[in-house]
Amino acid sequence: MKKRGSGILCHITSLPSPFGIGDFGAGAYEFADFLYEAKQSYWQILPLNPTNKRYFDSPFSSLSSCAGNTALISPQLLAAEGLLTQMEVEDRPHFTERRVDYPAVSRFKRQLFQRAHIRFQKGGVPEDYARFCRGNSMWLEDHALFTAISDHLGNLPLAEWPQELSNRSSEKVQLLREELWDEVEREKFLQYLFFKQWHLLKNYCNGKGIRIIGDFPMFMNYDAVDIWAHPELFKVDERKKPYLLAGSPADAFSAEGQLFNCAVYDWDGLRRNGFNWWIRRFHYLFRQYDFVRIDHFRGLISYWEVPAGEQNGLRGNWQKVPTQEFFNTMLQHYPLFPVIAEDLGTIGADVRETMARYAIPGMKVILFGFQKEARERSYLPHLHPLNSVAYTGTHDTDTVTGWYQGAGDEERQELYRYLGRRVENGANWELIRLALISVAHTAVIQMQDVLGAGEESRMNRPGKAEGNWEWRIPTADLGEVASRLSEMTACYGRAQD
Repeated sequence: MKKRGSGILCHITSLPSPFGIGDFGAGAYEFADFLYEAKQSYWQILPLNPTNKRYFDSPFSSLSSCAGNTALISPQLLAAEGLLTQMEVEDRPHFTERRVDYPAVSRFKRQLFQRAHIRFQKGGVPEDYARFCRGNSMWLEDHALFTAISDHLGNLPLAEWPQELSNRSSEKVQLLREELWDEVEREKFLQYLFFKQWHLLKNYCNGKGIRIIGDFPMFMNYDAVDIWAHPELFKVDERKKPYLLAGSPADAFSAEGQLFNCAVYDWDGLRRNGFNWWIRRFHYLFRQYDFVRIDHFRGLISYWEVPAGEQNGLRGNWQKVPTQEFFNTMLQHYPLFPVIAEDLGTIGADVRETMARYAIPGMKVILFGFQKEARERSYLPHLHPLNSVAYTGTHDTDTVTGWYQGAGDEERQELYRYLGRRVENGANWELIRLALISVAHTAVIQMQDVLGAGEESRMNRPGKAEGNWEWRIPTADLGEVASRLSEMTACYGRAQD
């Protein structure tokens, strides 16, 4: 990211598709074409891991550190391969185009995937599938078995599994592997499809000069396969139930702090293990993405630990991480280490020192330079460091238009003073311009801000469990905004060559 460039933040689920959720099909390729026309260099997405339905399908509440979210598999591409018929693909319920209906999508795609798997089995095992299974066996076998058992138990939380099943090496688990053989094989097949379709899309983007900025949850949901398979790496009891939870203290995002519904790591166990779990995790991340945003980066320096049973994040405390040993180990395996730190919220000198030591860029959210409750002058463009990424906003903030429409006179006057003039309409384009003008080597713009979408189009409201992660791009011709964004991107020296 040394070269000046810009990109768009838009999750896969937000893309247009006829199947109730954005996927790796035609809508994704059309969005890549839009990025190319707009002279963008990056496409930033949210985590692609499997999500937990009990936590409203948040991409930051993951069931696996390495597996993919199979809801993103494109039925259209399966039909093109002959794994589904066109009639099966077209015989679908009516899905709203404006929001993702996760339960309805799950029901519809589940029956499609069962049919596709039956046809796949009848065709014999292709070499690329066998190669995929061999190359990913370190996580794939455990993930497929865990998924099959969880489904067999009615998606019962891991901590409530029978003792004989919560013990990964028990005889009953081995017997269930045989009993659930078809379910295990189907999940392996779906993971194969997920990564096959994803890498085709990524290669298409890379061929157009667009690099992918991925993301991943810092912590694992306490129903995750990683806890089942490697309990010694997490602070959980003998039933795999966390006795401490990850969270954050009160900050601009939440006055009561946050609980992440995630287990915390046992860093002594990780160190004894040579940090191998993290080495493997980055191995798969760097294969999936060109750059990786580390969500809650400060959790690699110190993390907020809250006793299980608390209702919010207020009654916690900070715990130290063996930071330098960890990063030195990662750099031995990945000398370039292409990451971005999510360094928002409660950030101390220890986090800044670590970022400086390893030359890791942070985030500069321009909206925070004007929002009354989060105002911090270092987020204003004239104070951005070169080694940083300027954002109009993030998936956790309001959209620019939503903020502006609800802003008080003091906030608006602050914006007018900074711009040197009043703004009647188009505040979104003013902040886009500020991001592109920034000296930061990279600028990233929320797709909602490109479209001028209001508060109703927020991706997430921290501290509110329901109604998040559902926003989708309205069906529209993006040619006009592509042209406008292309012109501004070129003007401020961020266009592709």
